[in-house]
Amino acid sequence: MIQRRKTKQIMIGTVPVGGDAPISVQSMTNTDTADTEATIAQIIGLQEAGCEIIRVAVPDLESAAAIREIREAVSIPVIADIHFDYRLAVASMEQGAHAIRINPGNLGGSEKLAKVVDCAKLHQVPIRVGVNSGSIEKDLLKKYGYPDAENPRALIESAMRNVELLEEQDFFEIKISIKSADVLTTVSGYRRLSMLTNYPLHIGVTEAGGLIGGTVKSSVALGILLHEGIGDTFRISLTRDPLEEVRVGYELLRSLKIRERGPELISCPTCGRTRIDLFGLAEAVEKHIQKMQSPLKVAVMGCVVNGPGEAKEADIGVAGGRGVGIIFKKGELFKKVKEDELLPTLIAELEKMEEERKKTSH
Repeated sequence: MIQRRKTKQIMIGTVPVGGDAPISVQSMTNTDTADTEATIAQIIGLQEAGCEIIRVAVPDLESAAAIREIREAVSIPVIADIHFDYRLAVASMEQGAHAIRINPGNLGGSEKLAKVVDCAKLHQVPIRVGVNSGSIEKDLLKKYGYPDAENPRALIESAMRNVELLEEQDFFEIKISIKSADVLTTVSGYRRLSMLTNYPLHIGVTEAGGLIGGTVKSSVALGILLHEGIGDTFRISLTRDPLEEVRVGYELLRSLKIRERGPELISCPTCGRTRIDLFGLAEAVEKHIQKMQSPLKVAVMGCVVNGPGEAKEADIGVAGGRGVGIIFKKGELFKKVKEDELLPTLIAELEKMEEERKKTSH
C-alpha cells in the first residue's frame, strides 16, 4: 500500500493539487500558443485522453493575449510557462491563466517579482517554482558543483531559494519542481526536497527523449518516486505527440495501482503462429480505448489457438488466424468473424459495453 506524503493543497482552476487529491496527469502543448485554433484543438484532444492540467508556452505578449480565448474553449486548467520576462507573467494572469510556471530568481529583481506576486494575489493564481539542472545560479554551482545523484544540493537549494523569494512577499500558493535529465539525480533530488517542504511537488524527468527512451527514463524515475508517495502532479516529457505523454502517464499510474482510467490493453508479443497484422490491430484498439472511461480489460491476441486461454481474464478480446478471427469474452467464444471485420466488430462491442456501464453507474 502506497502512503502518500502529506502536502499542502492548492487549487489550479478547479483541480485540487496536493493533500489527499488524486495525482494529476499533466502535459504541455507543442503548438504556437498564439495560434489559438491549433492550440485549442490539441488541448481538446488531450482532454479526451485524460489530461487534467495543461501548460502552454508564453514566449511573447501575443501568446499571453491568446490565453483568454484558449481557457474559455477548454475545460481543464491552463498554466502559462514563462521565462525571464515578468510582463509575460502579469499579462498571462490578466488574460485568465489558472497558474503560472516561473523561476522567480530570473525575472529581473525583487521589484519585478513583486509585480508578479501582486497580480497572482489579485487573481488568486498559484505559482509553480520550476528549477532544472540547466538554470541553477552560478554561486550554487560553485558552492556545490553540478547536481548529480550523490549530490543534488545545488538543485534543491536553488528551488528553496526561489520559494523563499515568494514567501518573503507573503505568497504561499506554491508548487515546486526540480527537474534533471538524469534518472538517479531526479530521484535523489525529489527525495531530499520532499523532506524539506510540504508544498506540493510536480515531478518529471526533463528532456527525457523519444518514445522508447523517454518512456523508460520517466517511468523508472517517476515510478520510484510515486511508489514512495512523492509527487502530486507529473508530466511524462517525450519528444512526441503530447497524447503519448498522457497515455504513458495513465499506464504508469495503473501499473502502480494508484489510479485507473479507461480500459487496460493486454496484447501478446507475437510469435511464429501470428498470421494477422497484430501490430496494426493493437495500435488501432489502443488508440480507440484512450477515449473510453470504463475500466475494462481488452485483449488483442495473435492466434486463435492460445489467445482466449492466455487472456481469459479479459472482459473482451480478439484473436486472429489466417483470414479469420474470433471475438471472445472472459475466455469464451462470443463471435467468429472475417479478419477484416475483427476491428469494427470489437469496437462496436466496446461501445456497447461502455454504454451499459454508464447506465449501471447512474
